[in-house]
Amino acid sequence: MPTVLIDPTAVKVTLNEDEMTVDLEDGRRMSVPLAWYPRLTYATPIERQNWQSLGNGYAIEFPDLDEHIGVEGLLAGHHSGESQKSLVKWLEMREGK
Repeated sequence: MPTVLIDPTAVKVTLNEDEMTVDLEDGRRMSVPLAWYPRLTYATPIERQNWQSLGNGYAIEFPDLDEHIGVEGLLAGHHSGESQKSLVKWLEMREGK
């Protein structure tokens, strides 16, 4: 029987103080530390809960944080690619709100 490749898609995202858990359409569930995504670490609980699926679940967007996380990247173990300089600038902008 041939193998059918299915792009991983997120159907549910749950966050707590320490980790993000993503349920995939194919039944898998994975968790990653929030420390992998510093904007999520600094987010309020309300900002963390405001997520949406992009492109039928290929990515997760947190619009309040300008954070976009690809599901394939999560599965591959990729952390945020944001530089420290960019994060500091983002934190400074948040403080100025």
